[in-house]
Amino acid sequence: MRHKKAGFKLKRNVSARRALFRGLVTSIIEEERVVTTVPKAKAVRPLVEKMITLAKRDDTLHARRQAAAFLRTPAAVKKLFDKLGARFSQRNGGYTRIVRLGPRKGDGAEQAMIELVGSELVKRSADRAKRREERLKALREGREDGAPEEQS
Repeated sequence: MRHKKAGFKLKRNVSARRALFRGLVTSIIEEERVVTTVPKAKAVRPLVEKMITLAKRDDTLHARRQAAAFLRTPAAVKKLFDKLGARFSQRNGGYTRIVRLGPRKGDGAEQAMIELVGSELVKRSADRAKRREERLKALREGREDGAPEEQS
């Protein structure tokens, strides 16, 4: 019986589980959304929340070093403290969202997308800017309709 044994084992030993969590947290911070299985998303959510809470204490070098010890890349640490800490400074928890996507094609595992709250707005504005650039490029090339050129 596993009474009072909280946490997710995910059929892995300690080192493999820690490596999995570190990689997922780094990917979530860098990409702002990751598609994975539901148990992995539920297991990694508290770790992402802890990293963002560390980023909100940006004044201490200790918080930055704690995050750097867990995250895989210096770019993730930089983004965490420069952008995400400021973005969630007025929010008291609840920085992530888990959206179920349905079964995976190969093995039927339940898929979920874990994303940072507000990342849909960032992605939408990036898509809008990309479309605007394509439209301006098409107008500069002399086409009046503004439609992007067809790729072959």
